[in-house]
Amino acid sequence: MTAADLHPMATGHIPRYVVAADGSDYLFSAMIVFFVVLVVLIGVGYLTLHSVPEKMAHENNHPQFQLVGILALLALFTHNGLFWVAAILVAGFQFPDFATPLRNIADAIRSLGRVHVPEPLPEAVAPAAHVPEASEAQEHSK
Repeated sequence: MTAADLHPMATGHIPRYVVAADGSDYLFSAMIVFFVVLVVLIGVGYLTLHSVPEKMAHENNHPQFQLVGILALLALFTHNGLFWVAAILVAGFQFPDFATPLRNIADAIRSLGRVHVPEPLPEAVAPAAHVPEASEAQEHSK
């Protein structure tokens, strides 16, 4: 570009961030790429953060794994942090097993209730006449 081609009021130097005559704006293109990458990274971070309780429950083979998953999904879809905190608490702590000792106690009490009571002996029965067996009856008929 020569000096004759420039407008008389134009400066001799135009910075690179100013849009060129062909419409190519490098700064705008760079910002578009930056914001697309930023939105994708924020989304991945958000989803990764919401999967933390499920990963904790899965690694520990937690008995309430489904409850943790449901709470994490509720927190994800409702944007309610209370569900996520509840999922973290359920995944992080193993609740004591109250059912097994109570079941053992109930089984023990039930077995005590089934104490074998001996049946009373029948009164003396008069001896019955000898009934020949079937094989003896066949031998006599021959």
